[in-house]
Amino acid sequence: MTTPHRFPSAILLTAALLAPPAGAAGPSAGLLLVANKGDDTLSIVDAGAGRQVAVVREEGTTGHEVAASPDGRRAFVPVYGSGGVGTAGTDGRLLRVIDLDRRSIVGTVDFGRGVRPHRPVFEPVRGLLYVTTELENSVTVIDPVTLRIVGSIPTGYPESHMLAVTRDGLRGYTANVRSGTVSVLDLAARKLVTTIQAAPRVQRIALSVDDRLAFTADQTALRLVVIDTSSNTVRGSIPLPGLGFGTAPTPDGRWLLVAVPALDVVGVVDLASMKVVRTLDVPKAPQEILVRPDGASAYVSCDSAGQVAVVDLAGWRVERLIAVGRTDDGLAWAPAN
Repeated sequence: MTTPHRFPSAILLTAALLAPPAGAAGPSAGLLLVANKGDDTLSIVDAGAGRQVAVVREEGTTGHEVAASPDGRRAFVPVYGSGGVGTAGTDGRLLRVIDLDRRSIVGTVDFGRGVRPHRPVFEPVRGLLYVTTELENSVTVIDPVTLRIVGSIPTGYPESHMLAVTRDGLRGYTANVRSGTVSVLDLAARKLVTTIQAAPRVQRIALSVDDRLAFTADQTALRLVVIDTSSNTVRGSIPLPGLGFGTAPTPDGRWLLVAVPALDVVGVVDLASMKVVRTLDVPKAPQEILVRPDGASAYVSCDSAGQVAVVDLAGWRVERLIAVGRTDDGLAWAPAN
């Protein structure tokens, strides 16, 4: 990994202004945000034009994931550290807040100690920001307006790496990597409900559109584990052509997209049959998948290529590649404001 950068504050708060300001109108108005682990930067991509329009330095090593505020005005990037999950490296303690119009850092949350903050998710009802804090076996609750830490929810296991939140804002689900468990969280009461043994080792987690199913990728077998969220039990699994990673459902609830990094493909799961019905070739090492809110396209970060693949979900084809930073990973959608 790269070493921490030291820049004068004037430079740290400046990004390349290569296009009109955020929020320009268009058929796919909005911004795609991309966390570049190799560069310690956030790429801002004009979704309509299909190109990177600005780069903001995170002032730290390194942001793996990103969330956009619901109004599309700010990005929240936890600064994780120099290692990977469960490996040696520095332990990040900060979260950067980036103004997407000014394209600069405008705030910081300091967790007070090294916690390896990773996955940020906005809860849709109360508007709170939840961030996995791996070294504390917890999810930290942040008020995104005051940037104050207002609570913590225990997950019961270490390496709570990724988080998914239900659309009613009542439940959260974390994938706890090396224990192979999924923690079920009561977000309102801020307590652990139960943990589910999903596999020997897991990665990533996503929910179906109706929140009835959770999907996590078994890292010891070629399958996705399917969890019934009403009973908090493993319902079954979906065979994959290779080890799975990031997943994302389409808004109509028909399909689940799954990254298969070793094969450089994205698998398309028919959720009626629970089978992979097609695969799409993408650049090297696909990681995370984000489906645009209108369901027209999906974005796939391909970290060994420094590119994001844009998938046309009507024609099931890669329609464009967008050059971003090195080792791109986390993705977020910022609506036009």
